[in-house]
Amino acid sequence: MTLPRWLTALASAVLAAVLPACDAINLPEIKPGITNQAEVRQRMGEPGFVHWNDDGTATWEYTRQPNGMQCWMISFDHAEIVSRLEQVLTPANFAKVRDGMSKDDVRRLLGAPASKVTYRNLREEVWEWRIEGDVPIEETYFGVHFDTDHGGVKKTSRRVHQRG
Repeated sequence: MTLPRWLTALASAVLAAVLPACDAINLPEIKPGITNQAEVRQRMGEPGFVHWNDDGTATWEYTRQPNGMQCWMISFDHAEIVSRLEQVLTPANFAKVRDGMSKDDVRRLLGAPASKVTYRNLREEVWEWRIEGDVPIEETYFGVHFDTDHGGVKKTSRRVHQRG
């Protein structure tokens, strides 16, 4: 059974409004050095992705894309206690994206993108994240352009879409 399009749109809008409120309640309760994996899972749910670090520890990804503007990375130590909690969609992290980086490295740095589009004529695959903009009435996106021939980053971009 498929749901009517209006019901699907309504459910998406409700989730977009509720998830940030849940984050506002749950994230302050996650404390590095104190909170364990079971408590994080109870508060935040299952991670969208698990990144395995070189030392064998895990970092859990909680993205709020495509409607939200955050992606939370929660890292754990060997005892499965939170060692770091970070919102990764920041100008400092955008500046870390370099030519030639792999898709895996970009995903590890910024989390899952809101969208992926391939432009065959440009030989590019563009990943975009919805981010905080300068003006509230604008939707702002950070883009990473991958070369489809070699797979590495070609360039980054910023796109602003006027709402209304």
